[in-house]
Amino acid sequence: MKNYKFLFDLGNVFFDWNPKYYFKNIFKNNFEMKYFLAEICNENWNIKQDAGRSIKEAEIELIKKFPKYNNFIKLYYKNHRKMINGVFQDSVDILKELKKKNFKCYVLSNWSSETFIGMKEEYPFLYQFDDIMISGEEKLVKPDHKIFKLAIYRFDLVPENTIFIDDNIENIKSAEKLKFNTIHFTNQKKIKTKISDFVNLY
Repeated sequence: MKNYKFLFDLGNVFFDWNPKYYFKNIFKNNFEMKYFLAEICNENWNIKQDAGRSIKEAEIELIKKFPKYNNFIKLYYKNHRKMINGVFQDSVDILKELKKKNFKCYVLSNWSSETFIGMKEEYPFLYQFDDIMISGEEKLVKPDHKIFKLAIYRFDLVPENTIFIDDNIENIKSAEKLKFNTIHFTNQKKIKTKISDFVNLY
């Protein structure tokens, strides 16, 4: 059996994160919330912060375009932690199990460097990883091959001997092109079974 290493995403693999968890209590109706998250503070805007743009710069740009939503835009990153509806315990448990069996486990996550500050202290399970790479700190984001190659170099990975786990299918496809073994995370209850296809956990 190969001596595999593991490379995990964080958002929606370990953390149940969704802006709706916060904004559903802020907007008067569901329609306006959906509009705000689809057209204003959307994924295309958010990913630029994951790529290293400052929150202040991001807010200024968006407020110029949508002055009516000034206050709501400023609420987005101030309340980033409130968009986390806890952790997926099955994922935390599998991390503990892998570490007990001496597997190397790393993180490659699209995440703003500013909002990641204090996460380890708030969620101590993050200390169990051998190392963590946050996109905002590197100013690169998945699915760009550059950040995968940086992870390969920094974590001393051999893609063919590494299992990459992510909820985003575009990130999975990008990793597969670089010869990583992959698990597309779609159900926390199935993560142990999927990982057991590669290593013996029983």
